[in-house]
Amino acid sequence: MTEIDLDRPVPLHPLVFLEDGDEVTIGRADVDSYGIFPGEGAALVRKLVDGDTPREAAEWFEREYGEEVDIEDVVAGLDELDLIRKSGEVAAEAAPVRFSGLGAALFSPLAWFVYAGVAVWGLFAMVFNADLRPTYHNIFFSDYYMVIQVGLFLAAIPLLFLHESFHALAGRRLGVRSRLRIGRRLYFIVLETSLDGLVAVPRRQRYLPIVAGLLADVLGIAACTVAADLTRHADGTLSGPGRFLLAVAFAALLRVIWQFFLYLRTDIYVLVSTVLGCVDLHGAALQMVRNRFRRLFGKPETDESALHPVDRKVARWYSWLVVVGYTASLTTFVLAGAPVLYRFATGVIGRLTGEGVPTAQLLDSIVFGGVAIAQCAVLGWLMVRERVRARRDRRLHHVIH
Repeated sequence: MTEIDLDRPVPLHPLVFLEDGDEVTIGRADVDSYGIFPGEGAALVRKLVDGDTPREAAEWFEREYGEEVDIEDVVAGLDELDLIRKSGEVAAEAAPVRFSGLGAALFSPLAWFVYAGVAVWGLFAMVFNADLRPTYHNIFFSDYYMVIQVGLFLAAIPLLFLHESFHALAGRRLGVRSRLRIGRRLYFIVLETSLDGLVAVPRRQRYLPIVAGLLADVLGIAACTVAADLTRHADGTLSGPGRFLLAVAFAALLRVIWQFFLYLRTDIYVLVSTVLGCVDLHGAALQMVRNRFRRLFGKPETDESALHPVDRKVARWYSWLVVVGYTASLTTFVLAGAPVLYRFATGVIGRLTGEGVPTAQLLDSIVFGGVAIAQCAVLGWLMVRERVRARRDRRLHHVIH
């Protein structure tokens, strides 16, 4: 921890302040480190920014609000957020955000006109052509497991990056930096764009970066549907590429539906929690669920008073959604996912150990099995990484406090 002299000004980095109701978000845009302070706490930090010493700021606070403040604890909190310059460290300035111009163009009035045209075209194509409407039959565009799996996997990559790019560029047009990383939601592997700097943006401006990925998905579905319609055979039947595009569109539609599973902390969850003014709704809900089980088994509960008031209020109903959602997902996996995996596994093993299996089917099974094993390995690695990070954070928390 940085050594602080209470009679000398605190060497703070350039800070951003965003008022949101009775609270103020304070932090550094160059490293995306932010904290949420009550209004009077933010006023105290502003005094430190203006050059008051910690002792002078504490005395001002007592005169202004009629109560004492533990200024050493406040300064320690600022240091924990990395808002205080270390000895010899130069005050950091946020570097210009790359591709902010591209983000502005991507969400310009002209771009919205084009998006609306593509979406309406795709919708009309589905309405007037029954064979273009989304159905699970679209997935089976080939008789080979390998072709279906690898084809959809490869096609999903550019659509996933388009989804995340829309998130990133919608944020970058506001000057918010972004990072792309791999994450996990229960047993689902996901790509996710980190836009930590959105907390320092007015709430109404956060909504588009949050839902921009869904916009990209809708445009991808519409574009694939239109392309499938335009590539028909002369007799009006769907072409091979057209059937493949419809399979890609249906897979993208499933990802859109998945976004409404709030308990998996999807884009819709982030939108809802942002609209309601939550800070860590999911974390608060998990703590409440754990406390319910602790009460059930007569164990001591963890203190919920430290939770953000809005989180505590909303989590009363959201925590039940988490329980129901996790139960539904795990039950679905046991009743449907596991049998399907067993069917695939026995089919692959049967082909690999059987005699007289055609080379095409043998190659199909090898590739299918290899991809499945790789997915399980990535999921296992993510679970281990989360556990290691959780243990590290607990040790850090213990050292600080």
